[in-house]
Amino acid sequence: MENNIQLAPGSTTPYQSNGSSTFAASTEKHVTGTYHEYEVDENSQSLSVSGTRVNSPDASIHDGKESHDLEKTNNDLNDIDIYDPNRPKFNFSRRIAHFTWAWFTLSMSTGGLALLIYAQPHQFPGLRQIGFFVYIANIIIFVGIVAAMTMRWVLHKGTFKTSITHSREAFFVPTIFLAMATIITGTQRYAISEESTSLAWFISALFWGYVVGSLFVAIAQYSYVFKTHSLGLQTMMPTWILPIFPIMLSGTIASVIAETQPQMNAIPIIVVGLTCQGLGLSVAFMMYAHMVGRLMSRGMPNREHRAGLFMNVGPPAFTALAIIGMANGLPDNLDISKGMVLDMKVIRPIAVVAAIFLWALSLWWFSIAVVSMIFSPPEYFHLNWWAMAFPNTGFILATISIGNEIQHEGIRWFATGLSICLLLTYLFVFYNLVRAVIVQDIMYPGRDEDVLDGTD
Repeated sequence: MENNIQLAPGSTTPYQSNGSSTFAASTEKHVTGTYHEYEVDENSQSLSVSGTRVNSPDASIHDGKESHDLEKTNNDLNDIDIYDPNRPKFNFSRRIAHFTWAWFTLSMSTGGLALLIYAQPHQFPGLRQIGFFVYIANIIIFVGIVAAMTMRWVLHKGTFKTSITHSREAFFVPTIFLAMATIITGTQRYAISEESTSLAWFISALFWGYVVGSLFVAIAQYSYVFKTHSLGLQTMMPTWILPIFPIMLSGTIASVIAETQPQMNAIPIIVVGLTCQGLGLSVAFMMYAHMVGRLMSRGMPNREHRAGLFMNVGPPAFTALAIIGMANGLPDNLDISKGMVLDMKVIRPIAVVAAIFLWALSLWWFSIAVVSMIFSPPEYFHLNWWAMAFPNTGFILATISIGNEIQHEGIRWFATGLSICLLLTYLFVFYNLVRAVIVQDIMYPGRDEDVLDGTD
């Protein structure tokens, strides 16, 4: 359907999608390098877009079941251009309505940085103290985000339900569990000594609670998406992986805490951790098939969403990290006469080989994401920029673990160089986050994850 009306840039036009009236906003004049041509049949008022669109209204909504997904820009903004630097400023009460689940990406990235500092192969005096400070800062950030989210739900009735059912924002709900995972592992690294038996039981209880919660999210959220949304494969984005990410990190948590657990606790934790890690990676591989198909058939995502490609780095990287850690966490004196087929001298080398295999896949996804960002960097800040930090933390931690296992100093120095790059990336994204909040580039109607922006 390639007919006939040109929309004015920045205009808002009603159109029909599956029989229900919705709205589309052109952002053509604001995003250079990717252009959308809107054509509308004057008689049927149906709309098509030349180019790719991920999370666009007509791709994400089926038979009107998700009408709340759309920002009714003509009513909410009164024809305000949300990309105009001179647009009106809103007060805090109105802006808090757009404080989304994606803010937890800040917490999980900060927690990941604390873990990376702890794991550095080349330590210097005071580095662990800096890591401890980042760990405490992450807890404060996490509590602050929870408070802000609660404020949003209290001041703006109905936004809780909307946020967990929205076809874009809801995919960020699991980031709260990813942030919890970094706090649990950070607590193990910075707050629990090997001699503390009571705290070892405490961290074990946190692990089991996390497994139950993250498994519920993985099942419930995908079940809701399968039942309610109708998402075309051409709309595939890396955020579709997020619901399975928390349960996968159960293996990463197990790899960190198993070494300090009593043997009666360590083995069940490792077995469950390995099971969860396998579940997460298996689902991620299925998502990868869709992601590659989408890239082959529709091209790279819109420049504003390309940072999200770094999410693909996470699953194989964290799995590589986890299997090495869990193999090392198995007790050396494990009795192999009671049903165990392999002893530790076999399991640990296999774990390293598998980790290297998976690390290579992470490297490939990392390179794809870097190239896409170089060719078309985003123009505006979005919270998905934190995808440049947290998944890459797993990649660097896996590099460190492999270097330590094969005792290769070159790999360790390579990981150190990557760590410096990640620190600079974290500071860059954090600066842009603060700036975006101040100038109201985010927490602003139409600029956050609680709307479908009509781009891919």
